[in-house]
Amino acid sequence: MLDPCILVIFGATGDLTRRKLYPALYNLVQEQLLPVNFAVVAVGRKPKTNESAAAEIVESIKAFSRTDYTASEQDQHFLKCFHYFQMDFYDSARYAELKSLLDTIDRECGTQGNRVFFLAVAPEHFAPIVLQLKANGMALNQGAWQRVVIEKPFGHDLTSAEELNTVIRSTFAEQQIYRIDHYLGKEMVQNLMVLRFANTLFEPLWNNKYIDHVQITFAETVGVEGRGSYYEKAGALRDMVQNHMLQLLTLIAMEPPVDLDTESIRDEKVKVLRSLRVNPKDVVRGQYGPGVVNGLQVAAYNQEVQVSPNSGVETFVALKAYVENFRWAGVPFYMRTGKRMPQKYSEVVICFRKLPGVLYFKDEKLDPNVLVIRVQPDAGVFFKFNAKKPGTEGKIVPVSMDFSESSLAGFNTPEAYERLLYDVMRGESTLFTRWDEVEHAWRFVDPIAAYWQAANVPVIPYPAGSFGPPQADFLIRSEGREWHEIL
Repeated sequence: MLDPCILVIFGATGDLTRRKLYPALYNLVQEQLLPVNFAVVAVGRKPKTNESAAAEIVESIKAFSRTDYTASEQDQHFLKCFHYFQMDFYDSARYAELKSLLDTIDRECGTQGNRVFFLAVAPEHFAPIVLQLKANGMALNQGAWQRVVIEKPFGHDLTSAEELNTVIRSTFAEQQIYRIDHYLGKEMVQNLMVLRFANTLFEPLWNNKYIDHVQITFAETVGVEGRGSYYEKAGALRDMVQNHMLQLLTLIAMEPPVDLDTESIRDEKVKVLRSLRVNPKDVVRGQYGPGVVNGLQVAAYNQEVQVSPNSGVETFVALKAYVENFRWAGVPFYMRTGKRMPQKYSEVVICFRKLPGVLYFKDEKLDPNVLVIRVQPDAGVFFKFNAKKPGTEGKIVPVSMDFSESSLAGFNTPEAYERLLYDVMRGESTLFTRWDEVEHAWRFVDPIAAYWQAANVPVIPYPAGSFGPPQADFLIRSEGREWHEIL
């Protein structure tokens, strides 16, 4: 049983709320995972009534939920839990009125003063909102709990992240802060530790004696989708590498934790980030030009809305890094991410070492064993190994074992935000990033950005619909390896 609480969503009229948060809450209702005494206060700048806001919630559920809206009695009860509150985030007087509304809901719905403040807003609004919550006594954490959820990006470099953290920590204790990275809520990301630590097939081989290299790919077919002003400040390095990709890398490379409690797991992730090294010259930055994606002609990045025609911002990054510890010494970790690529997918590829050139390798050119962990869109695990081809030839061919989560009868994979919202309400922070994880991620990324600026490293153009500039292929081919082809 979860504690009663109110979920306060700042940015209720934004895309994140409409596409992810409302459908996630609805699916939690269908799974009967929300508290019995529960309410939502949606805070937005646009004037709306509770009735018009409820109608929009229904539309977002119909458009984006993994389960169908049924208009059942349970669904109607869910909609009655919603309250819309119109305010400007910089209007101090309205925060007192918001507090009064929350107190009223506490009395009427029995939510007992427990709050989750979800900041689904632009990063520049994080600090002002948090300071107003403090000034108006909405984050006392006395006799009840209050928690704050902060979306990425957490700063745009280490200095700004430290400044933001100082402001937030002046209001909330570390254990009350939930820095969200939605990739950690995806099923196969959560499955990584189980694959490693619950299978004798893998854990004894999970080191530099048996693994040749690791690949992490996050490919997107979309462009900046109207987020040009944000992307001009961020770029792929800050938007994807600093958070999603490094978080995934830590789960792949971490040592077995002493326990499965939150802090033990986070401790091991931080150790990976502290030992991560990269030569900025081993980083490729690119920017998509015009091209064809999914059969449609698309514009170049510098032709997008709110993007400078002379923009030098990267939409693609490929790099080679090393985890300099005893387990991983000498094993390269290749990472690449980009927009306007031919296919949308995220995966981790564990490439095992080739066998010595004896026995079957005398006359056969055999592929090494490969373990592929597919994060999206079709979550699952693929393992390639060698076997004899049926018949009299005695040939050896690669064969595979392939598991897809969607193949499980009656199972519809939960969206990441369902798990993350549920975890916040139950006070479970394992799938959220601790401050020192954020700090060391910036310590890895900042020198790359500084090198680009100091050396005036240009972005390399690549046509939309391709897998990035040719230099990314050279980065891995120069060492006799290839990027894994999507299955």
